[in-house]
Amino acid sequence: MCGQFAAWVRSVADVIVRYFAAAAEAAGVEQETLTASTVGELRSLLKDAYGEPMQRVLASGSFLVDGVVSRDDARTLGARVDVLPPFAGG
Repeated sequence: MCGQFAAWVRSVADVIVRYFAAAAEAAGVEQETLTASTVGELRSLLKDAYGEPMQRVLASGSFLVDGVVSRDDARTLGARVDVLPPFAGG
C-alpha cells in the first residue's frame, strides 16, 4: 500500500487494547478489541465506556502504542495499545 491510503486503512482498523493493573480493574477485562484511530479517540471511548474509575487511571497513566509510550492525543494508533496506570517508584 502507498502513503496516504495505508494511513487511511490503519485509521479504520480495529486495535487490540490491553489493560494492566488499575486499568484492568477499571475496565473489568484484561484485553478487548476496539475501533479508534488516535490516542485521543481511544481515551474518549474508554472514559465513556468505563466512567470515573477509568478517568482516574487515564488522568495520570499513559498509552503504550506499539511499544512507544504516548500521552499525545493526536498520536495515530497501531495494531496494539496497552493502557498503563501510573506506576510508583523509580
